[in-house]
Amino acid sequence: MGYVPERKINLAQFRAISHAISTYEDVVLLGRHIVESICRSFDIKAATVLVFDDREKRLYYVCSHGLSEEYLRQQPEYEEGKLQEFVTGRPVFFQDFANDPRVAHRESIKKEGIVCMLSFPIKHRKDVVGLLKLYNDQNWMIHDEDRDSINILAEQFGLVIENNGLKNFLDEVRAIMGNLPLRMVKGL
Repeated sequence: MGYVPERKINLAQFRAISHAISTYEDVVLLGRHIVESICRSFDIKAATVLVFDDREKRLYYVCSHGLSEEYLRQQPEYEEGKLQEFVTGRPVFFQDFANDPRVAHRESIKKEGIVCMLSFPIKHRKDVVGLLKLYNDQNWMIHDEDRDSINILAEQFGLVIENNGLKNFLDEVRAIMGNLPLRMVKGL
């Protein structure tokens, strides 16, 4: 029988992270706490959260833990139909990250010491709104149930990202409405 990795996320941890996701108002702070706790729980090198801007068709780093500023200065690449996480809506594992033909910036990956990477789509309903990427500096396997747990947490985080975007939009509408003459907002 083959090697089965140890389970790292228990119900208490899952409950605590789920509670944080449902109560934090600051998306960046929430993301920082998520990536730091994942790195500690799994004893991995690094983790990042990237958000997808569907108008500009670009990925932007929101937060990270364990990666150098030099590595983070590189613009993550997005090309329509190329990233499996966006195409399938499922996690993608890169066993040999620095030598994978699907990956850009291979030299910086080697310099950073990244061996493998597991990328989870952050979804809102069926739309991928970002990525949660877990990096390690050695070969790594994750328990199937931990993968499922992280996938669920990423979906919850997607709801927070989407709600935050809606809240920002409504705040802008309120600000604009507040500048209109009162006669124009009567009855609204």
